[in-house]
Amino acid sequence: MIEIKRRERDAILQSLQAGLVPRLGLHLIQVGRKQEVQAMLADLDRVEQGGAAFRIVVGRFGSGKSFFMNLVRNLALQKRMVVVQADITMERRLQASGGEARALYSELVKNLATKNKPDGGALRNLCEGWISTIQYEVTQAGGKEEDVKKRIFEDLKSLQDHVGGYEFAEVLAKYYEGYASGNDALQGAALRWLRAEYTTKTEARQELGVRRIIDDDNFYDSLKLLSAFSQKAGYAGLVVNLDEMVVLSHRLPSARARQTNYESVLMILNDCLQGSVRGLGFVLAGTDECLEDKRRGLYSYEALRSRLVENRLTGDGIVDFSGPVVRLANLSPEELLVLLRNIRHVHAYGDPAKYIVPDDALVAVLQKASETLGAQYYKTPRDIVRSFVGLLNVLEQNPSKKWGELLTPSLLKPSENPLSVEEEVSREAAAPATPAAPNGDLASFKL
Repeated sequence: MIEIKRRERDAILQSLQAGLVPRLGLHLIQVGRKQEVQAMLADLDRVEQGGAAFRIVVGRFGSGKSFFMNLVRNLALQKRMVVVQADITMERRLQASGGEARALYSELVKNLATKNKPDGGALRNLCEGWISTIQYEVTQAGGKEEDVKKRIFEDLKSLQDHVGGYEFAEVLAKYYEGYASGNDALQGAALRWLRAEYTTKTEARQELGVRRIIDDDNFYDSLKLLSAFSQKAGYAGLVVNLDEMVVLSHRLPSARARQTNYESVLMILNDCLQGSVRGLGFVLAGTDECLEDKRRGLYSYEALRSRLVENRLTGDGIVDFSGPVVRLANLSPEELLVLLRNIRHVHAYGDPAKYIVPDDALVAVLQKASETLGAQYYKTPRDIVRSFVGLLNVLEQNPSKKWGELLTPSLLKPSENPLSVEEEVSREAAAPATPAAPNGDLASFKL
């Protein structure tokens, strides 16, 4: 029996009850998705070997996209990759002219994570780890501070083939200068530049002596540069996680703005599939509508549609995962049962003797979910999970209560849908009716 620590247990349960994806302990509750995970592992292996990867993860709200993205993130960290991630918003987009692309890059780098610092904010560690290695090698050979600067430029010479590579090397040299002299202001200025926090070239030139900044025009080029530097620093590559692609498809009011963002997606997709970049992987997540809506979605851009079309085979359970799209299938009732069992195990700190509800309660929860939520109960596990964690917490706080007394329709009511009215109408018109899973499937579970 493996004991689950309080911090890990509370982080998992609090996140699940809030409808969020826990950063800790994903392996303790992960179920299903075997083929999807294998496909992503193949992508990570390709990035690790100097290739590139591009995936769009598609699923309904609450179907587990964010969970899957975080699982991929953890797998990448275990392979000694650098991971950056952010949600796309109206203020953070791939392509824009008002600072939105720069803001997206800044958010990505703020969340930069490595295996030794998985919670983000690892930019300083990335820079200092690389500089410390160079400094040690130079000083061991009898070199001085100026020799370290020369070695920095020599080591980053290959980066000068990238847009902004020379300025990148200059900024890292300034960071080392501040690092060696204890000048925190100079180090801070260098980190500001690397995080794309300078809004004018004049300010950057005054503080760092460089004539270029990371802005809307070089968002993707800067990511390629960061990937190349990550590999110089001893990591296997860079993985970029971008969630909430639905913002681009259904919340941008301008067709022109959607088109320019889709052009950026197309450029990244082409580069990754044609092998034009090394050690770089992209994982984007969106809803079915975000992909398939021929008026506003990615399919509305013909060049993207032709590249993203899926190879849907008719064989029973046969899915082709070689294409860019990974469609998250609904969890089966059996998989949902395993998920609830895992959550119960986490709630009990990994000790079966402390289980607060019996196996019968898990089946009863799914039965009630089927009756209350209908067809949605196996499409959006988020609502079931939130309700089940709430049930466990109430029973823990009220030991005299019986689980059967609390299993009411109000416990399993669906959460508010975050879609706008326009999106909701569009999705309802496009989505075929799906019959509810028969209750008998749940009653026949073998526990």
